[in-house]
Amino acid sequence: MRAVKINDIVIRRAAGSDAAEVAEVWLRSFTAALPGVRRAHTDDEVRAWIREVVVPGQETWVAAAGGSVVAMMVREGNDLDQLYVDPAWQGRGIGGRLVDVAKERSPSGLTLWTFQVNEAARRFYERHGFVAGERTDGQRNEEREPDVRYEWRP
Repeated sequence: MRAVKINDIVIRRAAGSDAAEVAEVWLRSFTAALPGVRRAHTDDEVRAWIREVVVPGQETWVAAAGGSVVAMMVREGNDLDQLYVDPAWQGRGIGGRLVDVAKERSPSGLTLWTFQVNEAARRFYERHGFVAGERTDGQRNEEREPDVRYEWRP
């Protein structure tokens, strides 16, 4: 899939030069959405992980406005692994466009995990056709936060 421009938002695969902005979007969004969730890694560890692992080694997509990254998504197989929209850019349909990219790239279905306390994310995914399934006590994630697995099937 090539870059697609919709309403001055360009959705494209991330390049190495995007890593710093991708990390900042991740950090701002996580902090705003999950203020009560203990982060397992420092800001610098998150930046290094995105720079050294995520952008170069995983299917990473960005939404850019005016040349700046405003949202990011990571797909790994049929898993929607990361989806973060900068808080200043939320509510404009950007997350939905990234979900559409993920669905297009995984036409047989998608799965994802989100924290149970993240009610906004849960509503977002349910609006986009995902159905909640397995719930855990959080012992299998680094944050030790109860989570829920969502599935989308076409």
